[in-house]
Amino acid sequence: MTDVDFRQANPAVPGPSTTNLADILERVLDKGIVIAGDIKIDLLDIELLTIRLRLFVASVDTAKKAGIDWWETDPALSSGAARSALLDENRELRERLAALEAGLDETSAAPPAAARSKAKERPGT
Repeated sequence: MTDVDFRQANPAVPGPSTTNLADILERVLDKGIVIAGDIKIDLLDIELLTIRLRLFVASVDTAKKAGIDWWETDPALSSGAARSALLDENRELRERLAALEAGLDETSAAPPAAARSKAKERPGT
């Protein structure tokens, strides 16, 4: 019986390198990608509905370079923005309360107009 040698004399030549999902995402997020589309519904040449969709997929750094940073000022998405919004609201409410208290102090210091007119009607008071 003869022995069969299954070893190859030359190793297999590697094919084209494969790209995994992480590499693709890294490239897309590094450069950014814009997807735009319009959906328009007309009936007898009368525009009934128009929906415009815009999608910008990019990394945070790429988005900032493009001038997009709305998530930094949205209180629902940023704890810093939420604190800032609360501080602004608190300051505004304190100012309104101070104005109301100042208005109450002025009215309590001066007697009401009705009391002053009654005092004038009665002599000797």
